[in-house]
Amino acid sequence: MARKSVRARAFLFGSRPALAVVVGLGFGLSGCIPGSERPELNLEVPASYRTAIKGDADAAVPALAWWRGFRSGELTGLMESAQLYNLDIAVAIAQIVQADAQAGVSGAALLPSVSGTANAERERVASGSSTGGSGTFSQYSVGLTASYIVDFWGKNRSTLAASEESATASRYNREVVALTTMATVANTYFQILAAQDQIKVTRRNLAAADRVLALIKSQFNGGTASQLDLSQQEALAATQRAAIPPLEVTLGQNIAALAVLVARAPANFSVRGGSTTQIAVPRVTPGLPSELLYQRPDVREAEAQLASSNFSVEAARAAFFPQIQLTGSTGFQSAALATLFGPGAWYYTLAAGLTQPLFDGFLLESQLKQAKGVQLQNLQAYRKAVLSAFADVEKALIALQKYTLQERLQTDVVTSSRKAFEVAETQLRGGTVNLITVLQTQQTLFTAENNLVTVRLNKLLAASSLFQALGGGWTPAGTLAALQ
Repeated sequence: MARKSVRARAFLFGSRPALAVVVGLGFGLSGCIPGSERPELNLEVPASYRTAIKGDADAAVPALAWWRGFRSGELTGLMESAQLYNLDIAVAIAQIVQADAQAGVSGAALLPSVSGTANAERERVASGSSTGGSGTFSQYSVGLTASYIVDFWGKNRSTLAASEESATASRYNREVVALTTMATVANTYFQILAAQDQIKVTRRNLAAADRVLALIKSQFNGGTASQLDLSQQEALAATQRAAIPPLEVTLGQNIAALAVLVARAPANFSVRGGSTTQIAVPRVTPGLPSELLYQRPDVREAEAQLASSNFSVEAARAAFFPQIQLTGSTGFQSAALATLFGPGAWYYTLAAGLTQPLFDGFLLESQLKQAKGVQLQNLQAYRKAVLSAFADVEKALIALQKYTLQERLQTDVVTSSRKAFEVAETQLRGGTVNLITVLQTQQTLFTAENNLVTVRLNKLLAASSLFQALGGGWTPAGTLAALQ
């Protein structure tokens, strides 16, 4: 019911001014977070994103398999391998098992405890004892003992509810880990492609520098070029040559990092790669900010943790009230094993007890304060998670928009720089250009091409960040309605 009410309110909030949402959200969201100890949230939810493209908000929400939009078969395979084999995800799954088991431990207090007993005693009493006689005596008994704590004040129910909400939070944590892993796989793969691009660009620039160097050497030998001209070109060629090893380090280290993400030994793992120019950037719209509260797993995790702390406060408060315990036992007891199960050997006892804390060194009061402190901490963490989610989307939208523009502008820079270098190289062959001009056009081209690779990488990283900021793939609205 809580999931459904959040979804319904999300659509309502998106159509109202931000100021009205500030007032309504405090009451609305606190009503959907379980527990009677619900603090006021007072969150501001904007009606739309500042950088979002105007139009249909649901035109291109993230697909469930959002990474397929990059149109890279190798990336898709890596994503699927990470989902199956990533060790961080495996750890998160193990934490779910622990949280479920803890919920079972907490729920055990709501059920009666029953145990069976069987005893056999043989005792010899010495003569002159206080019993006035001597001899050997036997005693046999079998029975059942049951006890039950009446949860009149709801302490055990609240403890169970807190554990269940913690188990829910562990499931959202698994989604957070999975989403972070998928984004990291994509980012690492893009960095591999960018390193390969930069190596290709640097080697191409080195070949161009060596070509010009050969021309200058020829002119130097002919007496038309100076030693300074030759040394400057040699330095430029050496600079390009020296730039290759650091790029190869980046490439190798990212491949090793990617191997760990898919749980492979780096020595047995390889990436074909390619070029950033072969990667498409999927079109995606962010939807309404209010919908993000449902789509982001870290927000849902923070919400579940806040709900868990609400129930923990209830349990700590209920501990101040009396505890009512019912106990009973029944069985058979006899001095002779042959008559143990006879009608006269049957016995039973029933008891009811009430325990009221009077003075415990302020233990219960301190436990209640601690629970309230955790509740306040989780409240602030939830508020930060919501606001950070909005900020993440805004930052990713800005980055994607600006890097897309910069890529187009930088492409023009590369085109013009390459044309200038080609003209300068042609004139150098004809001996009609100053060598300083040739040197400058080379440096401009080399810098422009490297910058273009960096811009393309930044654009791909911004696209990946946008999908991560939106919480990964969104369930289609029709499917979501059917599930609810």
